[in-house]
Amino acid sequence: MKGGIVFAAVILLILAVVPWLEKNLPPQWNPFTPLQVTDAPTLVTRYKLKKLDRDPAACLTVLKIAQQQGYLRFTQPTPVSGTCPLPAPVRVENFGDVRLNSSFLASCPLALSTTMFVVQSAKPLAEAELASPLARIDHLGSYACRNIYHRAEGRLSEHATADALDIAGFRLKNGEQINVLKEWSRQQPQGHWLQQVFRQSCRYYGNSLGPEYNSAHANHFHLGMRGFGVCR
Repeated sequence: MKGGIVFAAVILLILAVVPWLEKNLPPQWNPFTPLQVTDAPTLVTRYKLKKLDRDPAACLTVLKIAQQQGYLRFTQPTPVSGTCPLPAPVRVENFGDVRLNSSFLASCPLALSTTMFVVQSAKPLAEAELASPLARIDHLGSYACRNIYHRAEGRLSEHATADALDIAGFRLKNGEQINVLKEWSRQQPQGHWLQQVFRQSCRYYGNSLGPEYNSAHANHFHLGMRGFGVCR
């Protein structure tokens, strides 16, 4: 009897607290509010991102809202069949005023995480550290039906499910080009900026692999959705 009373009291307390939490917690700490691309990358935000991995419809809703707000432009191509199917791909065309060297196919979670990375890290860091707005991102591709490291056997790469993007460089509005291969190790503002951008990318992706990971990544950042907080 006493245990039942305690249990009931706990339930009542939870029911009383939940409305207060929904009303007063900021979005990045509120597990009850839908994710927005401007939500800071807290543990709650990352939890929401992981949930959207398993809910394509909800993910697409968040992405459409971000498009309406001008944070990116994307289309919804037809599903890809075959050895490496993509049941619900999106094609990212830009990140607002940040252009791409070419559009790329992505899973919805990859498109969403990359939008957050550009909006919250790459763009503000460029203006703060390099005194020029970010104008373009140069990438090496996303979707590729292949095994990891192009091996003949083994597990499929994240690229086979459009869950990874390889970024090779950035361009600023003043015309300056920042190449990962050339600038990463230089003790110059561009090198420091690249290292900051890479470290911050780890907040938005399951794994971020950079030039210090191995020689295969010397010329790009591999930003993928597998894992949780792998940053190397």
